[in-house]
Amino acid sequence: MPRIPLTWLGELVELPPGTTAEQLAADLVRVGLEEEAVHPAAVTGPLVVGRVLERTPEPQKNGKTINWCRVDVGPEHNEEVPGGPASRGIVCGAHNFDVGDLVVVALPGTVLPGPFPISARKTYGHVSDGMICSARELGLGEDHEGIIVLTGLGFDEAVLTPGQDARSLLGLDEEVLEVNVTPDRGYCFSMRGVAREYAHATGSVFQDPAEPVADDSDAPAGAGFAVEVHDEDPVHGVPGCDRFVTQVVRGVAASAPSPPWLQRRLSQAGMRPIGLAVDVTNYVMLELGQPMHAYDLAQVVAPLVVRRARAGETLRTLDDQVRQLHQEDLLITDSPDGSAGGRVVGLAGVMGGASSEVGPATTDLLLEAAHFDPVTVARTARRHRVPSEASRRFERGVDPALPVVAVRRAAALLVEHGGGTVDTARTDLDQVPARPPVVLDLDLPGRLVGVPYTHHEVRSTLVEIGCTVQDGEQAGTAVVHAPSWRPDLVVPVDLVEEVARLRGYDAIPSTVPAAPAGRGLTPDQRARRTVAQALVGAGFVETLSYPFVGPQQLDVLGLEADDPRRHALTLLNPLSETQPQMRTTLLVTLLETVRRNVGRGLEDLAVSETGLVTTPAPGWSAAPALPGGVRPTSEQLRAVTAAVPAQPRHVAGVLTGRREPAGWSGPGRAVDHADAVEAALLVGRAVGVELTVVQGRSAPWHPGRTARLETADGVVVGHAGELHPKVVAALGLPARTVAFEVDLDAVLAARPDAPAQAGRLSAYPPAKEDIALVVDQDVPAGAVLAAVRQGAQGVVDGVEVEDVSLFDVYSGPQVPQGSRSLAFSLRTRGQDRTLTAQETAAVRQAAVEEAGRRFGATLRA
Repeated sequence: MPRIPLTWLGELVELPPGTTAEQLAADLVRVGLEEEAVHPAAVTGPLVVGRVLERTPEPQKNGKTINWCRVDVGPEHNEEVPGGPASRGIVCGAHNFDVGDLVVVALPGTVLPGPFPISARKTYGHVSDGMICSARELGLGEDHEGIIVLTGLGFDEAVLTPGQDARSLLGLDEEVLEVNVTPDRGYCFSMRGVAREYAHATGSVFQDPAEPVADDSDAPAGAGFAVEVHDEDPVHGVPGCDRFVTQVVRGVAASAPSPPWLQRRLSQAGMRPIGLAVDVTNYVMLELGQPMHAYDLAQVVAPLVVRRARAGETLRTLDDQVRQLHQEDLLITDSPDGSAGGRVVGLAGVMGGASSEVGPATTDLLLEAAHFDPVTVARTARRHRVPSEASRRFERGVDPALPVVAVRRAAALLVEHGGGTVDTARTDLDQVPARPPVVLDLDLPGRLVGVPYTHHEVRSTLVEIGCTVQDGEQAGTAVVHAPSWRPDLVVPVDLVEEVARLRGYDAIPSTVPAAPAGRGLTPDQRARRTVAQALVGAGFVETLSYPFVGPQQLDVLGLEADDPRRHALTLLNPLSETQPQMRTTLLVTLLETVRRNVGRGLEDLAVSETGLVTTPAPGWSAAPALPGGVRPTSEQLRAVTAAVPAQPRHVAGVLTGRREPAGWSGPGRAVDHADAVEAALLVGRAVGVELTVVQGRSAPWHPGRTARLETADGVVVGHAGELHPKVVAALGLPARTVAFEVDLDAVLAARPDAPAQAGRLSAYPPAKEDIALVVDQDVPAGAVLAAVRQGAQGVVDGVEVEDVSLFDVYSGPQVPQGSRSLAFSLRTRGQDRTLTAQETAAVRQAAVEEAGRRFGATLRA
């Protein structure tokens, strides 16, 4: 997002004295530019100019040599020194300065970026009463030679005095506003654009920095450095380049330091000063919004050719990365071997090549400013993952009238601060098509917005943003020609939006539409909300995580190589290289949420998440690529829809630490696998589905403490239990962490066709029977419980089995070897009577017989 130094903005638009970044943000938000951040002054406290009076090198035992310095920091800050001039003693480890140099001194009480407070301290046998600062320590960029020597930065020694405030001198006392620019407002990625919007918001006078050099009739337009554009097969039918301007500047100290004011503005805008040529092109880009590039003229051979990449071509870019080029990439090439476009020297609109980079020996420059197709630049930047400052502007739309203005502005700055001369001839290859006008019904803004704008208000607003407005052929209409810097104004509703924006969003009435009857939540939506509310009621905190994962996260879960969850969809343009896949299980991202919270000291957790997983079927193929810039056909849309993999909705939960907190009543209770199983069963009960618990085995759960959850039809819908110790250890979670995951769509599909009706409440007391059954050790307790419930149900007319629960498991000398005892509690109730002992005994006997028939269960003696 662009950063706006207030002093720079004040040169382009009138700012009231004392304007703060907060006041500027409040004014800009009225025209749709929201505040992203306010960056306070980079340095606080006494940062002053100092003159080095003495520098005494002192070798140390560790092999390092430090300098003991006496520095004049002005009468207000100096201390009296017996037998010498008033000054302060400072220890410094750098060696690129000497006696007589003017430096920047941070006195005790100064706070440097970091924050890094400065105080007097004893070091190397001296009391260092401050610090002589480098560029890095002041946040002005990377160090090149160590300490800042002000005369080396271009400051006039005659106007500098010891004790002078260095914060204002270096622009370190100024607030900077960072604004959030929407994709359709690319012109606001410049001081020019933001100043224009401030003028719209406040009525202040705006001085367009492009106007003084807009008259370009004095220079030949085609006799400069030769340029050719060859784009025979443009992407989506739009040429990749429709304007290309070059200008030669000779005899420039291209690598010399930029003037201090220019370096300061680049630093305030978040860019690192490098050298005059690069700094000037960056400065012009920030000021006007037109990206530029400076080539070492000695390293390029005419003509420059703009063309698409060929198969197998590569380019080493300025970041020293060799990139394999794609045939849709738009390139800038030259001809060192005599062939047309034989060598690649840059990715158009994205980044230059290393072969033509400006170096220390460069004196002659070739300046380039062009207008490239936004779609082409955006695709290239994403394809090569190079989100440069230039690409950010080009892909949002750059003013096609700016290239020649930017070249002239940059050339003038280079000559002013680096010497040299500008060639008379300049190349301007201009093939920008004329933009069709927009015919606007002047009543349309009022109808759409709900504010009765007059025709005069509509016209004057459009003129204010730079449009040319003429009367239309029909009464009440206007023919509107949008300004060159507004490529987003193409249809009438775009103009309506501008009228509403500049006339004030606060003037638009707020009317809440009435909800149409019968269009509420769907049954599935209500069911999903019921599940979420049930889990929250059980103590879970609902969370939301990003669905992107990496193979290494699946490794942590211990998934086998042939596990279907390993078959994940891989994104072509992931947000992170380490997480290029869509999740196939909710646990992989939910466990990351748990790990983060545990790492911050929260160990007693119960969190849940409901979300989609992506499960491509075997043999799945990627969706076909659609052409850009045109509406896809129905067949193309159907092909894309058919290629979308299944995305079922799951619900998952993780519990760690204590389920019941410690307190006066006792030490609390740690979570165990039963809590995860109960939470999974709760998901089913919330929507009227009784899930069956069967012993299971599935990563990432403990092989002996895992429950498989099935519907009445035997469909497996999830798993629950204790996580495998290796998974717990790898994620740094508390021991015995438990979790569940359920396919919520599958559970909802198992709902009965008709919702269950609430039965009549009985006024008669319940009857309770306990049954202890001996079964083989390998028989699952859940299966026996289901048999007991089924056997007890419907035995005696008018008797309801309200609850069957397992309350004890015993293995020991009182049961045969290889067996165990399972104790169940049965609660029954009569609808119209108090049950007799004979009736409850009959229910009990039927339950025992069903368990015996299925599993050979016998009553424990």
